[in-house]
Order: sequence, then structure tokens, then C-alpha cells
Amino acid sequence: MKYRRSARFIALPLALTLLLTPAAQALTLDQARELLTTYYVDGVSEQVLQQPTIQDMLEALGDPYTEYFTAEDYHAFTSSMEDTELVGIGVSSLVTDQGLLLQRIYPDTPAEEAGLLVGDLLTAVDGRSVVGVDADTGSQWLQGEEGTQVSVTYLRDGQEHTATLTRRAVTIPATYSELWDGNIGYIDCDAFGSETMSHFVEAMDGLTDAEHWIVDLRGNGGGDVNASMEAASCFTGPSVLAYLRDASGTYGAYGTNNDTRTVYPALVLTDGGTASASELFSAGIRDTNSGLVIGGRTYGKGVAQSVFDQVSNPDYFPDGDALKVTTYRFFALSGATTDTVGIIPHLLVDPAIAPEVATLLCATGSADGSTEGLLRIDFGWRWYVDLDTALAPEHREAFVTLLEALPVTARVLVGLGGKEQWMDTTVAELVEQYGLSEYESRGFSDSDESPYGRQIDLLATYGIVSGSGDGTFDPKGELTRAQLSTLLAQALNCNVPTGESLFSDVSMDAWYGPSVNAIARLGLVEGVGDGRFDPDAPVTHEQFITIMGRLAQYLSMYMDLSMQEMPETATSTVALMPYAEWSRDAAWLLALSQQGMVGNSLNLLWAPLDEIDPSAVTTREEAAVVTYTLFSYLGVLPV
Repeated sequence: MKYRRSARFIALPLALTLLLTPAAQALTLDQARELLTTYYVDGVSEQVLQQPTIQDMLEALGDPYTEYFTAEDYHAFTSSMEDTELVGIGVSSLVTDQGLLLQRIYPDTPAEEAGLLVGDLLTAVDGRSVVGVDADTGSQWLQGEEGTQVSVTYLRDGQEHTATLTRRAVTIPATYSELWDGNIGYIDCDAFGSETMSHFVEAMDGLTDAEHWIVDLRGNGGGDVNASMEAASCFTGPSVLAYLRDASGTYGAYGTNNDTRTVYPALVLTDGGTASASELFSAGIRDTNSGLVIGGRTYGKGVAQSVFDQVSNPDYFPDGDALKVTTYRFFALSGATTDTVGIIPHLLVDPAIAPEVATLLCATGSADGSTEGLLRIDFGWRWYVDLDTALAPEHREAFVTLLEALPVTARVLVGLGGKEQWMDTTVAELVEQYGLSEYESRGFSDSDESPYGRQIDLLATYGIVSGSGDGTFDPKGELTRAQLSTLLAQALNCNVPTGESLFSDVSMDAWYGPSVNAIARLGLVEGVGDGRFDPDAPVTHEQFITIMGRLAQYLSMYMDLSMQEMPETATSTVALMPYAEWSRDAAWLLALSQQGMVGNSLNLLWAPLDEIDPSAVTTREEAAVVTYTLFSYLGVLPV
């Protein structure tokens, strides 16, 4: 069955850019200039401020998150984060090539009273086939005036049924919960708003049999940061969970004083639509070791907005309109940004199968402590997999996916049958023992030829590096400027740029063209002059270290602060003298600036500075190990 998109009953996503006409704006041009000048996080150029209309000003600013709302648009925006009231039958469905697959039956609704069940396949509404219709159309057919009737035809276990339902007002919560398999508390949160925490509390107080918690943030575009932090505190307890940097460069801590509401960790599901406040939630779980993140890499929105409206500025917005302005860059508790790079899940899997992977990790051992038939995975916490369930045909794909996603840093043990008796094993041994022929290792066939093979394979597990296309990585191969740009673009999960190339010798049609332009737009690489990039030129060690120093500052507020606080005499260190003057700041940052818990110096390069030839060409394995070290040390990689 092919899946398309879900019919979720919520309104506008956070990042939606609204097209406005100047006549609709109550905010004056001078007032808009004042608000942007005072609060916009990166400063605003005179070219932007001198635009003739607010619409032109915002377009020139080029920030999709800074938006003007009419009163009607603002109401729709705020409503998108709250429960939705509509007249219908009370279902949520997924469009498939065979009809509307019911994913949720909301309680106390016509659908529940008519006996509809999750998994039923709607094929017709009032005699009209829904096969081939989009989600919005299917939703509209099910909705209507209160008191009117609607007939639905559906398949259950291959048998066709028809039911007639009377539409009435139903509440579709932005956060929904239910009990899975008798012991798993499932919370699906579509947006963070004023009602989110009460929904979390209701779920965690009401689902008393839950011994595991799955929080589904797939498609959650964010919302209110306070609501996100409060919801995360249900698992983290009182903690600083984020840092925000304003237009002046000042950092402030952000968190919660709430106590935990469960002793159990969270399994957080993510995808490319998980953004903004939901990324902070995920990072909070990751950085406090309060659970695992499972699914796809998140959107990568590292900025927060403040809304100026009738409440905060009544003289500016007397008619109920509002202006949303990007006022902060935010960073996780680890100090890592989510901008572009997003959140890398502990288990990187297809988001569609993430719920089943998470469910497999929620097995419960026997009451007498017997380990018979259990697989134990030590990854932050202890997770248990019932092997009989995992190897059943209906769960085998999810089990193989889980094994493929496990990093080598996770410890895997198989139960010997006695009380707390375990034996260490490996994924390779499990694959052979259970004949999992469909298993595909994410590592490389030649990584063991490198002293950094473990790091290279870890990066491959998380999709951060790719090989030569034949299963090899070529660790000793020399790195070109094009290859380095491609590695960094993949590591950062950069959006593919469009339009003309920044460089005359880099075609956007070349395999490296989008990557070079993406990394250049982030300010990590530069051209060689005369509008050229020289993509095939080798990357020297001092060039590589300079680029990776910029990357470290981009990724982490702590590295940025280290560079700001660099002593004046730092670059006169003897070890830096062989390096070109333009590369010494970065070399100092990566090799000399960081300290361990006991005050020892931490070198983030692959060797001490005095053992690295600045003019020698960088190899692929050297690039990989520094990428791994930075991503791990800065808290971007969850291992």
C-alpha cells in the first residue's frame, strides 16, 4: 500500500510565509522599521529599511519566519497551536492508493459510536469514491453542517461495510494520547501551545499502566517555546534546556522548574517536519539523557521568534494585527545549534517505521527476572526487545531496521535464560544467527584499513558520510575542495540551493555544485579569487583546519564564546608558528582552546599541531575523524 500524506486537522504551520497586500496593514511603515531595528536578531540593513512598503521590507529581509499578520491571519496562526473545533465525525486518516486509512478514532465522537476502528479503510463517502482524492478533499467530504448525516463505506479484514453517521461538533486535540499494547503511553503532539502541558499531564496521569512513553513529534512545526520546555520537563525534570542569543549577542538560559512526571524515559519520534520548539524538546531529551530520539533528521530551524501584537504593543496593533520577528538564535543544552543541522536521532530510521522500531524497544522482562527470549540494548538506558515478537514476519522489517541503525557504541546482549544472566553479542552475530539476509550494514568494506575506522563507520551509520559508491570509503584518498564541501553539506543536512552558482567554475549541474554553493552561503568556504572556487584543488591541512574552525563556531555557542575570549597572545604559541597567519585562530580553537574536566588540554584534531604538516594534503580519513570529533564533542552527534 503506497502512502501519501496525512489528513491532520490543524491549521497553519509555523514557517508558512503569508503574502500580504499593503492595504491590509494597520501597522505603519515607521513602526515596522522601529520594531525590526530594535529586535531583529541579525541587524537590518538600510537597503531593507528603506523599502517603500512593509511587504517589500520583509521580502528584502529574506527571512521566511519574520511575518506580518492581518487580524484574521493572526487568529489562524494562534489557532494552529491549539485544539481545533470542527463539525464532522472525529477521525484522522492517511491517504493511500486504496482509500483513506483510519489512523485515529477520537473519543466521544460519531465515529467511535458507530464502531469505526483504526485500520479501517474508507473507500467511499456518500457513495463517492475517495480513491485518488487528496487529504483535504476527503476531510471536507466527511465534514459538514451539524446534524446532517454522512454515509461511509469501509473495508475491514477484506469485508465491505457501510455506516451512516450524524455529524456534530468535535474537538480535535493538538495533542492526543492513548495506551498501546497495554503498557506503552503514546502521545502525539502536533504543535506546542497553551493547552499542550495540560494534555501531557492528562495523559501521564490517566495512562497509569504505561511503563514506556512514545512522544510523536513527526510533523510538529513547533510553537510556543515555554510549552515545549514544560512538556519536556515531564521527562527531564527541572533543568536548563536551551540557550537563546539576542541581537546584542547576549546569551540567556531557558528551562523549567517542573518536576518529572514519570520514572520512565521517552522515545521521541521525529522527521523532516519536526521543527523549532519541537527540536528543542528533542534536544532536551537527548542532552539530559532522558530517552532516545528515533526517526529522521529534523528540519533544522535554529531561530526563535517574538510576536508583537495588541497585547504587547496596543498602540502599534489596535486592529488585532501582529508582527512576528526573528529575535533569537537558540542552542540546545549541549550548546549545539539546531540551525540547518537539525537534530540527528539516536536511531536514524525511516520516519514511517519509527513507531514500530520504538515499540520493539518497549518489551518488558518476566516478573521473576528471567532473561529468556530477550535482547538487551544498552544505549543511554537499558532497552529490551522480545525476540519472538521481533522475528515475527509482521515485525521483522522493523527489527532489521533497528539493527541497521544501532551505532557500534551501543552494547548488545542476549539473555541466557537465568535471572539477570546476559551474554554480550554483536549485530553481525545476530544477523547470522537469525538469518536476517535483508540486513544491510551502513559501514564501509575498507574502513578497517584506517586507524579511524570506528569513527568513519559511526558517521556512516548516521548518514553523515558516504563512500565511493562501491561500498568503500577510500580513507587514504586525498581530499579536494569539492569533496570537502560535499562532506560538510551532507553532515549539516543542508537544503539544496537553487539559482545561479556563486562561482564561475562550479556548475549547479555538477555533482558537487549544490554542496559547494550551500557551504559557501553558510560562510564556511570561500572562493580563490576572480569568482572562482577551484573545486578540484586539494585541501591542505591549514585550509582544512580553518574551515573546520569556522564549522565549530557555527555549530556551538561554546566554541563561538571561546573564539571571542581568545587571549591576545594565543596565536603566538610556538606550535602555531608553522601555520599561515590566517589559519592560526582556527588552529588555536581546535587544538589548544578547550579544556577537560580536570583542566587538561583537549585537542580536537587527529594529531598534535607539531605533528601536522600545515601544507600537506588532507586525507578523507583525517576529514572524517575531525568531523566525528567535532560533532561528538559539541553534542551534535548523539553518541
